[in-house]
Amino acid sequence: MSRLAGSIRIVLFCAVAVYLGNGVLITIVPIRAGLEGFPESLIGLMGTVHFAGFAAGCLLGPRMITRVGHVRCFAGFGALMAILTLIFPSAVDPLVWCALRGLGGTCVAVLYLVIESWLNEGSTNDNRGAVLSVYVIIGSLLTVAGQLAVNFFPETAYEQFTMAAIFLVFALVPMTLVDTATPKPVPEARLRIGRMWSLSPTGFVACLTVGFVEGAFWSLGPVFAQGKGMAVADVTVFMAAFVAGGAIMQWPIGRLSDFIDRRQAIIGCCLGTATTALVLTVMPFHDQWLAVAIAVLHGGFMVPLYPLTLAHVNDYAPNDELVEVSGGFLLLYSAGAISGPAIVGYAMDVHGGSALFIMMVGVFLGLTGFIVARFLIRRYAAEKLSRQAYAPVPKTTQSVYSLETDD
Repeated sequence: MSRLAGSIRIVLFCAVAVYLGNGVLITIVPIRAGLEGFPESLIGLMGTVHFAGFAAGCLLGPRMITRVGHVRCFAGFGALMAILTLIFPSAVDPLVWCALRGLGGTCVAVLYLVIESWLNEGSTNDNRGAVLSVYVIIGSLLTVAGQLAVNFFPETAYEQFTMAAIFLVFALVPMTLVDTATPKPVPEARLRIGRMWSLSPTGFVACLTVGFVEGAFWSLGPVFAQGKGMAVADVTVFMAAFVAGGAIMQWPIGRLSDFIDRRQAIIGCCLGTATTALVLTVMPFHDQWLAVAIAVLHGGFMVPLYPLTLAHVNDYAPNDELVEVSGGFLLLYSAGAISGPAIVGYAMDVHGGSALFIMMVGVFLGLTGFIVARFLIRRYAAEKLSRQAYAPVPKTTQSVYSLETDD
């Protein structure tokens, strides 16, 4: 255990490089696709394929890691993701890019699996919460940094993809050269639909809904901003503002939810997200900094929705099922994220870029109505003594949920 505990800093360093590389990719791919004239429906399809690949990585990754080991899996999938990244600028074709995004989603899921299982195994009951907090902060800050790093090169330069590949390869160096003990096998995610619905209908519907919206937003948000006349540099700042807002607001909203019915916190975030989405739909984008300010508020309400939903579900889950249940709801979120980009991308093709945020208004108002109806059926939340403390978990893999527990 001591060798594993000593490897936490090394693994966090690897996480920094992976988040930087992925932060560049999630921003530059839709931006470049828009500049290349890809229709919104095809850009949305790339997002759908990416989330499908991510879900596949969460399902297949544990078996791969068990078969060849953590280090080899990390090195192999990290190298493959770097290769895929370098193919983008040399093969500008919608179908090729869809394939690259799908395979890249699988790769990044396996990379996160290795990182998070290592962090979990190297943590103790005394520092588990601190490790999770540092990991969440790293994920948020480095995703923002990766998005802004796009501005280092001209908007159509191949160096943007090269930079992302360099970050990904750099993550392999400490993982493969440092002698560390091997963590335990990675938990497998299972999607038990009946069990998840019976545990929490509110959590079930909210997970699907939030996945649908966020999958569409992260895939098509840059396209919406481009359609509003924003330059590439402004688009990166605009998208980074959503992540920054979520990072700022997760803790206060999460802590508030520890003292009230979490469904009230979810409703508040749904209404806040719908309101800011409506503002972004109708406001003129002449004042970039006003748009950025609204984006910070929007991200502040939207990003906490998934961890709030998961915390609500865990209030009802038995302690020995927490990791399995959390992993299952991650796959449920992924199912929503798979469908969202393709559906909303088609709507943007037909009705224009504003369809993205109009969809958010309708979907979150619908979710609010469902939760209010659930109040009439299940008037009281879980008893205070059985509630789990809120944890601002990232939407990565099932391994991260072990960091929430103290067993």
